[in-house]
Amino acid sequence: MVAMNPIENLLSKAVEGERLTPSEGLQLLQSADLAALGRAADEVTRRKHPEQYRTYNIDRNINYTNICTAVCDFCAFYRSPKSNEGYVLPRAELLEKIRETVELGGEQILLQGGLHHEFKLDWYEEMLRDIKSAFPQVNVHGFSPPEIHHFTKMNNLSVEEVLTRLRDAGLGSLPGGGAEILVDRVRQEITRGKVLSDDWLNVNRVWHQLGGRSTATMMLGHVETLEERIEHLERLRELQDETGGFTAFICWTFQPDNTELSHLPPAGSFEYLKTNAVARLYLDNFDNLQSSWVTQGLKVGQLALLYGANDMGSLMIEENVVSEAGTVHHLTLQQIRDAIAELGYEPRQRDVFYNPIDREYRPAENADGRLPKLPVVR
Repeated sequence: MVAMNPIENLLSKAVEGERLTPSEGLQLLQSADLAALGRAADEVTRRKHPEQYRTYNIDRNINYTNICTAVCDFCAFYRSPKSNEGYVLPRAELLEKIRETVELGGEQILLQGGLHHEFKLDWYEEMLRDIKSAFPQVNVHGFSPPEIHHFTKMNNLSVEEVLTRLRDAGLGSLPGGGAEILVDRVRQEITRGKVLSDDWLNVNRVWHQLGGRSTATMMLGHVETLEERIEHLERLRELQDETGGFTAFICWTFQPDNTELSHLPPAGSFEYLKTNAVARLYLDNFDNLQSSWVTQGLKVGQLALLYGANDMGSLMIEENVVSEAGTVHHLTLQQIRDAIAELGYEPRQRDVFYNPIDREYRPAENADGRLPKLPVVR
């Protein structure tokens, strides 16, 4: 009998449901055997999700302002308070964007902005009430942890009070933006005037304690080491053990163009798929992993469904932040559905809590009019 190599042993351990240690997770990230990582991640995904469907969402990223007091070297979107390119979205325009989203079948918006230097909490409460008054059925997935932390400083209020007031005004769930890498060495190197790791995590902790749900993210491929990627995953896993409040994990690669870090070489699809697969193996207490076709494009985004992801992500009717860095990928709803179906799964629309919402699906016909025969995932 041929003995398994150390990586195969670790992959077998993860597939069997045993928890990996940080040093074991690091060994997997250091491995170049992408195919083996993908196979193991897919086995774990299918164990957690034996259903014959994979999901997607319809929403819109609405950035209510690009004015931000933080200075992030990786961000091509923000403008300083003194910039003549700064904007605050008029309320009527914001509501029109939501109306368009609803007409396209969306039931959620992702509402985020910069760290504005003037607005007090009542301004955000009024915005939420206006949204919920006009569109009570729409979930507001809004205000990243850095924004929440900024609100506490602007209003001299506790995290709990800020989140309670926003929830009462109509906030439905928290996005995971602004996590980057949850290691202070990294955060202090690439950003100034923005929340550090402990406070990012604590915003989520308090939100979960209030009964709320949120997502967790990672932006990889800049100044972080592989050890720091694992530290990031470890901190998320620890908080999930404590609260169980994260619905999903999403990672994507840093897009360097038009940023202060444009001298860094971009991380490619290999690094993305490897990290996505290791995240599935390491984050054993996360049910859902979302593909990042927005940074990777259609084919790699589809491939991520075989490397740990069970969700294709959002139609994303509008996206402003990544596109400012020069990365622009647009998919139609049909392309998203077909990408899932080509892997042998039924495409299902979901809500923010990953509950499927039935929608009729019609794959594109072949030239002779017959529906294509879909491969079966085994």
